[in-house]
Amino acid sequence: MIRAPYLSSRLQGFGTTVFAEMSALAAATGSVNLGQGFPDYPGPDEVLDVARAAIGTAADQYPPGPGRQELREAIAAAQQRFRGLIYDPADEVLVTAGATEALTAALIGLLDAGDEVVLFEPMYDSYAAAVAMAGGVVRPVPLHPPVGGAGPWTFDPAEVRALITARTKILLLNTPHNPTGKVFSDVELRCLADLAVAHDLLVLTDEVYEHLVFSGAEHRSIAALPGLWERTLVVGSAGKTFNVTGWKIGWICGPAPLVSAVRTAKQFLTFVNGGPFQPAVAVGLRLPDEHFTALARDLEYRRDVLVQGLAEAGLPVISPEATYFATVDVRPVQPDGDGVAFCRSLPQRVGVVAIPTVVFYDPSHAHLGRHLVRFAFCKSDEVLAEAVTRLRKLA
Repeated sequence: MIRAPYLSSRLQGFGTTVFAEMSALAAATGSVNLGQGFPDYPGPDEVLDVARAAIGTAADQYPPGPGRQELREAIAAAQQRFRGLIYDPADEVLVTAGATEALTAALIGLLDAGDEVVLFEPMYDSYAAAVAMAGGVVRPVPLHPPVGGAGPWTFDPAEVRALITARTKILLLNTPHNPTGKVFSDVELRCLADLAVAHDLLVLTDEVYEHLVFSGAEHRSIAALPGLWERTLVVGSAGKTFNVTGWKIGWICGPAPLVSAVRTAKQFLTFVNGGPFQPAVAVGLRLPDEHFTALARDLEYRRDVLVQGLAEAGLPVISPEATYFATVDVRPVQPDGDGVAFCRSLPQRVGVVAIPTVVFYDPSHAHLGRHLVRFAFCKSDEVLAEAVTRLRKLA
């Protein structure tokens, strides 16, 4: 590895994200961008109109450190409504600059140098960097794709157990999972809960895709299991649920002592953010159930359109249970199985951009994801249709 000048040792190896590289490639080549996971269509007017009305008012100024009261109350109400979890808005809910800050502040606030974090890979790319910034050590457990592409990704509980040591402090869970689209089952959650209790681990669970779950799967928070509420921090976000990824309104919920530790770190990161957007998100979280079910069904339709197109292009698809993303095995059209080379050549070949899944793996496990590529389907009908037309040229 070539060392970057001036960059601290703990961040060596963390360069420009692949999302920036691929989005720039899409712009330079006029390609359809199915790489970065953001919708290209607006969110609900009920939410957007509140934000528009808030601009030019006192909401433009610093909101309270923990977040505006109406938003914290709406977050607590949504946690009870959808997950059966009870939180006090006063000191058990903290508004953050997106889920990324919630996760980073939690790791900085809870980890001491050398503390270990057990997590699953492929993993969202900010996790390893956040653990490094906190002085911690990543202990990755591989998720295994289904044989033949049918069924969910799985993990071996023995592999999780083997990684837990006296230095392990946090189990970091992401469900629904990015990039695989896996929803951890009740049996899997109970297995992880038992390990957390047995080894006195804290649990940090990233649930930003909680409402983007498709037919046949059901999301449940591990915090709802016996003995887990008091050791678990739950992270959520408005971006995925209301198509407002640029607003960067996230939150973290948990027992007051844990949230206090997160708040201590968070106040020296962004302090506060998104004043005019916070009342809008509060309204969004109180929308009727029909909004959330319609969101999932709409994305399920978009998933099916892209999955069919990928299959027709000769790319075996591991169809996701949730999220924005579908994973393919590129070996049928890229004989050397190099997903990075495939993604870098795809814009010139057919005019589409995707993300190589290998970037979501620890370097020691890169071989597990070398042949996998992630496509995003949170795009308009016209964009998906054009992408599918172009991808068919691979066949």
